[in-house]
Amino acid sequence: MQNVDFTLCEGEIHALMGENGAGKSTLIKVLTGVYEKDEGEIFLKGMDKAAVIRSPQDAQKLGISTVYQEITLCPNLSVAENMYIARGKGAGQNWKKMNADADKILKSLDIPAKATQQLSSCSIAIQQMVAIARAVDMDCKVLILDEPTSSLDEQEVQKLFGLMRDLKKRGVGIIFVTHFLDQVYEVSDKITVLRDGKLVGEYEIETLPRVKLVAKMLGKELNDMEEIRDDSLVYKEKDADEIVFEAKGLQSNAGIKPFDFYIKKGEVNGFTGLLGSGRSECVRAIFGADRVLHGEVKKNGKKIKISKPIDAMKNGIAYLPEDRKIDGIIGDLSVRENIILALQVLKGFFRPFTKAQAYKFADEYIKLLEIKTASADTPIKSLSGGNQQKVILARWLLMNPEYLILDEPTRGIDIGTKIEIQKLVLKLASEGMSVTFISSETDEMLRTCSRLVVMRDRKVVGELSGEDLTQNKIMSTIAGGDR
Repeated sequence: MQNVDFTLCEGEIHALMGENGAGKSTLIKVLTGVYEKDEGEIFLKGMDKAAVIRSPQDAQKLGISTVYQEITLCPNLSVAENMYIARGKGAGQNWKKMNADADKILKSLDIPAKATQQLSSCSIAIQQMVAIARAVDMDCKVLILDEPTSSLDEQEVQKLFGLMRDLKKRGVGIIFVTHFLDQVYEVSDKITVLRDGKLVGEYEIETLPRVKLVAKMLGKELNDMEEIRDDSLVYKEKDADEIVFEAKGLQSNAGIKPFDFYIKKGEVNGFTGLLGSGRSECVRAIFGADRVLHGEVKKNGKKIKISKPIDAMKNGIAYLPEDRKIDGIIGDLSVRENIILALQVLKGFFRPFTKAQAYKFADEYIKLLEIKTASADTPIKSLSGGNQQKVILARWLLMNPEYLILDEPTRGIDIGTKIEIQKLVLKLASEGMSVTFISSETDEMLRTCSRLVVMRDRKVVGELSGEDLTQNKIMSTIAGGDR
């Protein structure tokens, strides 16, 4: 993050927007003393000189409080204990007074909770409100809400917004970090956009239509030249219109709204939308990586049940996850062991491959994908990010799936490897494999996909293909028309 100016006024809700890596978290951590700034100054109302913030305790003393997406309270303690933790007198605490004071604050903020009830008995929304009540009682002047609505349903969101508006009337300045566009325009007064660690601009909510906000976040102007997809590699067999996989009313425990989806043989399609829109949650539901609550799925016209990843694998579905470090590689295993893992799972661990078979598979895909490694026995954690990604891709290609899901397959890798993976995707599709491709880079989506499902706020809001498959149309659909 460099040369970022940010101004928050008293009694204002100010949305901080930007894609992954834009610098939002860094700015928050500097303001709250988690990170120490390299240069620049922070000023607060009523102070003659710049504030010194070297720790979260310094920030709290200055009236800056943060409520994070992940609740940082103690569920085994009471509501009052959570509000006064680290502020009481331990054994000498006047518990009756503490509970009475807590009830008074909760009532004044219209929070439906009692001081004496255990926090774990409260919903996530109420727990977040308790965290806000704690901040208010500590005389907070600046309240930072980091993705506060990500785990809430619509009714809970409205309760939280009511509390935010109440605090606004009391003069509290609120920094609101979220990926939900509709919520930004419902509750915010101003928007500051960051991109690649730099300030794009500060805007009054009325002067920045949604489509322009999306353009500024993505770094694309509405009159940009459109990418023309190369259709030289297209599956042209007679069964090209055959639907390989379809889902109807699919819904998982990850909070996505029920959605319909299908993919044809030899097609490359994709889910697109801003970070947090629900695109990854959709493919995780398809693969059974998240628990499916409702809906039905069909493979080649026949109804199947996918309740866990092994069910998907047995039906010829493969999935390269968004986070290769957490969900992809097993760092201490070798390149060879990582490559054969999915096929070994399908075969069963009590029927292991011979050493010769394992080396044959590994050497074949190391050569095919040009994986740069000293040997097949090299621990995968010692490879570069791009080569780790190729190993995971090799794992799924070895399974010879009918349907391959790639979630951010080119994130964090060099441009040369990106182009290699894009070309491979188109080649696989030309040979009849169905591929769902997800990327944060819309240019990349346009180069690889012939059809895009557009997501916003965890629901499908459109589908684009043919002449509509343009940068401008994607942005306007994400934004919800020209609003």
